[in-house]
Amino acid sequence: MALLSAVCLMGLPVLSMSGQTNTVAAATSLSIFTQPTISKEGRDPFFPNSTRPYQAAVVPSTRATEVDFDSLVLQGISGVAPNRLAVINKRTLGVGDYAEVSTSKGRIHIHCLEINANSALIEVNGQRHELRYEEKQ
Repeated sequence: MALLSAVCLMGLPVLSMSGQTNTVAAATSLSIFTQPTISKEGRDPFFPNSTRPYQAAVVPSTRATEVDFDSLVLQGISGVAPNRLAVINKRTLGVGDYAEVSTSKGRIHIHCLEINANSALIEVNGQRHELRYEEKQ
């Protein structure tokens, strides 16, 4: 009897004594999770005293800032086309990679678009710029 109950719960076809096949539909439930905005709505079960879930989300500025491309330095290029790698401000990137690099004015997100034998084309905040590799004398 327990086997029949398990088969019915799984929604598998059941053969009756009359030779007909009946399918029992399994009940499905949907779990919905909401982020609490105040402590009365809920708390973090792992860190019950934390106020992190209730803090207002920081909205990033939509204003495009001017990028100081002079603080970005192409430090090296390795590999052969099409698998070249570029080192920009101590971060290694390939074509199509995104990275956050440190500059004198803070951290910025860059996107590497193209790497040539002596240069790399990057994009920062929608602005494209070509960095040239200068070998030290």
